[in-house]
Amino acid sequence: MGRAALLVLADGRFPAGGHAHSGGAEEAVKAGRITGAADLEAFCRGRLHTAGLVAAALAAAAAAGADPAGLDAAADARTPSPALRLTARRLGRQLTRAARATWPSPELDALAGTFPKGAHQPVVLGLTARAAGLGPEDAAYCAAYESVSGPATAVVRLLGLDPFEATAVLARLAPELDRVVDRATVAGTAVRTAGLDTLPAASAPLLEIGAEAHAAWPVRLFAS
Repeated sequence: MGRAALLVLADGRFPAGGHAHSGGAEEAVKAGRITGAADLEAFCRGRLHTAGLVAAALAAAAAAGADPAGLDAAADARTPSPALRLTARRLGRQLTRAARATWPSPELDALAGTFPKGAHQPVVLGLTARAAGLGPEDAAYCAAYESVSGPATAVVRLLGLDPFEATAVLARLAPELDRVVDRATVAGTAVRTAGLDTLPAASAPLLEIGAEAHAAWPVRLFAS
């Protein structure tokens, strides 16, 4: 399979459940940290270089054939918020279902058996990319792009932001996304020979705190 599979996997219409999640944007909007395109760009930039980098490296490592159980434990260690860990596993479970239906694979079957409640989504994403015939860099691109495209799409709905402005934000971030993917791919592909410590552990405390606050809301538009 060629790169066309990457378009399928990165398509927002792929039934992996991401459309129901804002990546922390809903809480940031309510807190007044995102009020327009400039704030959205700053939010997405911060998310890309922290949570996005970590997710991209995990996905690259899984696509390169690193042990999924070890990667899942590493993802847990890099996610202090219980709410975000729960979200990552729910998204992982949904992605596993979609991936097994789209690109059947013994590795995905084994993952589903090992993690019936879901492995962390970036780990599943990497194995899905592998099943689709894609490489570590492709998996890293999917993860990094998801880390910013999800919040951008959510803010269009939350604030009524002009979709053209939201898309322009993503376009301006593209050079930085390339650099994050390069770094994540190097770190992820090194795991099999150098161990899990090669994975980045960039933190985003405000995202973690916001996730816990958001999880306690009785009414919300997005699941996270």
